[in-house]
Amino acid sequence: MSDSPKDTAGQSLDTRLAHAGKAPAYFGGSPVNTPLVRASTVLFDSVAAMRETRARRGEERAFSYGARGTPTTFALEDAVSELEGAHRTRLFPTGLAAIGMVLLSYLKPGDHVLMSDSVYEPARKLVHSFLDPYGIRCSFFAADGRGIEELFEPNTKLVYAECPGSLVYEMCDLPKLAELAHARGALVAADNTWGSGVQYRPLALGADISLMAATKYLSGHSDVMMGTVATTREAWQPLNERCDAFGMTVSPDDAWLVLRGMRTLSARLQMHERHAMEVAHWLQARPEVAAVFCPALPQHPGHVLWQRDCRGTNGLVSFELQPGIGNAAVERFVDALSLFGRGSSWGGYESLVAWADMRAARSVTDWSARGAVIRLHVGLEAPSDLLRDLEGGFAVLGAG
Repeated sequence: MSDSPKDTAGQSLDTRLAHAGKAPAYFGGSPVNTPLVRASTVLFDSVAAMRETRARRGEERAFSYGARGTPTTFALEDAVSELEGAHRTRLFPTGLAAIGMVLLSYLKPGDHVLMSDSVYEPARKLVHSFLDPYGIRCSFFAADGRGIEELFEPNTKLVYAECPGSLVYEMCDLPKLAELAHARGALVAADNTWGSGVQYRPLALGADISLMAATKYLSGHSDVMMGTVATTREAWQPLNERCDAFGMTVSPDDAWLVLRGMRTLSARLQMHERHAMEVAHWLQARPEVAAVFCPALPQHPGHVLWQRDCRGTNGLVSFELQPGIGNAAVERFVDALSLFGRGSSWGGYESLVAWADMRAARSVTDWSARGAVIRLHVGLEAPSDLLRDLEGGFAVLGAG
C-alpha cells in the first residue's frame, strides 16, 4: 500500500493529520472565560527546557504533565485561593478525597487529632477505616468547642473542625480554637463547604487549612464532583508534596465547569439566603416543629458567633420535629414533597430534602431523646411554591 498524498513539503497526509492545527494562528482578542485545556503529555522545545521546568515544579506551579495540572485547573486553583484568601490551592476528585488528603498530609502514625463532633459523616468514618489502622488516634470534641482544652495531648498535631457544623449548623469560636492549637504546636483545618469562601473564611479567622466540596455551591449545578484544599504559606508544602506523590488531579472539564459556576456564586448565595430565611421563619410557626436550625436565626445557639464571623447564610435549613412523631410519619412527610427532591448533597440550584440520623452523626452530643431532624436545601424556586409543597407534607404527617 502506497503512502498517503504528500504536500509541497513532502509530508504525507497521515503525518499532517497528526501534527496540523496544534497552535492555530488568529487575530483578535481573548475569551471572557478560561479556555478548556486537556492534556496528559506536555511537549518542550528542548531537553534543557524540560529539565528546568521539572526542576522548578516542586516549588513553582508549572505546566509539565497532565497529572500536575493544566492551565484550566491552574485557573481554578487561583480562583479558589482568591476566594479563601490562601497562599495556594490543590484540587481533588471529591470533597471526601480532599478531607482524606488533609489527614494523610498532616498526620503520621503516633499522632493525635481532635475532630469536631459536627463533621461530615464520611469524615467520621475515616477515623475507623483509615486513622485507627494506621495508629493515628482521634478524639471528638463538642461541636461548639466546649471543653476542648482538656482534650489536647502532647502529640496532638491537628484540630479538624467543621463550622457551621454539618446538619444542624453548630458554630464554634474558630479564632479561639486556632489560638489554643497554635500554642500547642498543632495546625487547624476547617471544612468550609457551608461558607464557600463567601459567607465564611476560616483562614482569616486563624485556620491553617481550609477545605471545601466544590461539588456544592462553587459548582452550583449538581453536575460535577470536586474538592479543594487551600492553605497558608506555612502549611502549604506537606499538602503539595503528598498530592504530587499520589498523583492527585482533576479533570480539566470538571475544573472548567466549577470555574463557570463560581462566576455567579455570590449572586446565587444571596438568592438562596433570601429564600431559606423565608422558609425558616415559616417553619418556626409550625406546631409540628420543635426547633429550626439556621445560624442566621436569633434563636440559634451560635447566632452571636455567626454575626461576628460570617457574612450571611445559604440555602440550608434543618428542623426538628416534635418528639413522639414516629418514623412512618416522617417518611410520609418526605415522600409527600414534590419540589424538594429526595437526594444527597446540596448547593445546586434545586431544592432537596434529607432525613438526618442525628444519633449516628454525633457521638459527643446526645440526641437520643430528641425528635427527628429533616434537612432542607432551599433552592432558587419561588418560596411561595416551596411553602405550599411543605404545607402538603405537613398535611400528611399525622395521617395513617
